[in-house]
Amino acid sequence: MKKIMIVDDEQKIREFMSFFLKQEGFEVIEANNGIEALQVLSNQEVSLILLDLMMPGMNGFETCTEIRKSSTVPIIMLTAVEGENEHIEGYGAGVDDYITKPFKINILMAKINRILGKTSTGFVQYHQLKINTQSRDVFVLDQQVTLAPKEYELLEYLLENNKIALSRDQILESVWGIDFDGGTRVVDNHIKKLRNKLGDFSQHIKTVIGHGYKIEV
Repeated sequence: MKKIMIVDDEQKIREFMSFFLKQEGFEVIEANNGIEALQVLSNQEVSLILLDLMMPGMNGFETCTEIRKSSTVPIIMLTAVEGENEHIEGYGAGVDDYITKPFKINILMAKINRILGKTSTGFVQYHQLKINTQSRDVFVLDQQVTLAPKEYELLEYLLENNKIALSRDQILESVWGIDFDGGTRVVDNHIKKLRNKLGDFSQHIKTVIGHGYKIEV
């Protein structure tokens, strides 16, 4: 049985998530704040952490940073704040995924199952697309697709930011790095290559007119 820790200072939210997680067969541990979460992790292992961002004392970013000093346990950040800066800070601290309050429980369960499937087997699937995150092998409708390193990293970055509209500058900085001296046209070229290679799955890569791109899975 996989064990999930819920870290949130609001008891009703913990009880709500705990009820559904137990219905799905998970063992659940609750922590009221970041300090309690760190104490739990010092004594036992968990499969995944649902971590609230806005908590008194030690917030979610600070808690995540402390956890990452000794653990690679997957972390989904729960936040009422929806913004690019928060997401970037969270990923920098080691967050694996985000879900914005209020959320639908089926969306939360989908994210949990995706991450736990990824960590246990190395494979993660999105509709027609399947990726082995350990070997970086990519399959569409079970047919292997060969991606160049930057094409793979671009696809991975889009998937990590599912349904988030990303500007060309954001993509350029995150995938190519701040020292890259080429223009944003390289992003457009790589998106075109991805769409050509990913076949039926390419319909999930959307152009955000006047801004950039997003993926919807």
